[in-house]
Amino acid sequence: MAEPFKNLVGAQLVADLQNHLRRVHRRFPADRFVQLATTGLDALELKARIQHVAKALSATLPTDFVLAADVIEAALLPARLDDDLRALRTGPEGLAGFAVWPLTEFVAAQGLQHPERALAALHALTQRATAEFAIRPFLVEHERLTLATLQRWTHDASPHVRRLVSEGSRPRLPWGLQLQRFIADPSPTLPLLEALQDDPSEYVRRSVANHLNDIAKDHPAVVAEWLERFLPDASKPRRALLKHASRTLVKRGDQRVLRAWGLGGALRGEVQLRLSPTRPRLGTFVELQIELRAKGKQPQAIVLDYRVGRQRKNGGSTQKVWKGFQLTLAPGEVRELRKRHPLRQVSTRRLEPGAHTVTVLVNGREVATAAFELRA
Repeated sequence: MAEPFKNLVGAQLVADLQNHLRRVHRRFPADRFVQLATTGLDALELKARIQHVAKALSATLPTDFVLAADVIEAALLPARLDDDLRALRTGPEGLAGFAVWPLTEFVAAQGLQHPERALAALHALTQRATAEFAIRPFLVEHERLTLATLQRWTHDASPHVRRLVSEGSRPRLPWGLQLQRFIADPSPTLPLLEALQDDPSEYVRRSVANHLNDIAKDHPAVVAEWLERFLPDASKPRRALLKHASRTLVKRGDQRVLRAWGLGGALRGEVQLRLSPTRPRLGTFVELQIELRAKGKQPQAIVLDYRVGRQRKNGGSTQKVWKGFQLTLAPGEVRELRKRHPLRQVSTRRLEPGAHTVTVLVNGREVATAAFELRA
């Protein structure tokens, strides 16, 4: 079993911080920092541990924020110009990786009154880990300055900085402060994404795709228009980015997005769906057996997903669409597809025994339905 991420924020991380901060600032009260940072640390979960160590930094770094930022930057591992995340590890030359996260939170908490110096510090910090969470308060409190800074950073030599431009301004970044301003109106970040969608780094392009997918959840027409503008002459890397950005709307069966991908038409043919077993137990799986029979005289490009639903006792229902297949059917072709759907409990989705339905979606349209009874 993998070690929990929270254990990476423990006594060794605190020791690394105090060693390198004292190395570059002899007056740093290392013993007091260690005492504050480690007291009660092991009882906390990951994000609470980060905040706990950040508070210890606030109590021990210089009260002059500009001086504190200078100390932090001097303690960092030398910057690199590649996007090899495995190289971002604390070592004898300086801090990197998880040890940087509390430092970014310190900057977010103490630097809002010094936004230009704080943004410069985040520029340095993100090259040794990521500052995607810490930059978000600056987008709230200093939107114009921060957006202008991010626009400049779209041309930065570091892929980590360029990725920060997209990842840090995502409206619904997981674990991050939600940017309600951009959830309501994503237009301020669109020029940033346009500047980065053909970035040479796949690491950066992946972030742009996730940012567009965030926007799709609230403004599907914005992403549909983006596809209509940028898909027709797209290079292979850009097509991959746009495909990943379209995933939520394809699963929703958004007809405008499906048409942009040449997938908007109804299936010409028949679909049969069988489930096995029909009474699976919790912790096992149900297998979807799908038979497609194409009709017509032209090939058909289709995306086939499936939706699993269950009626609740209170009258409501739960439904989730799962990715299936993308394929082209030849005229008259008979194609059999199989997909195992896991029935395991996970922290983000609670399964309940009872009747469930499985609905096959072809190009967003319902074409076949079957049912199974989940047993405890």
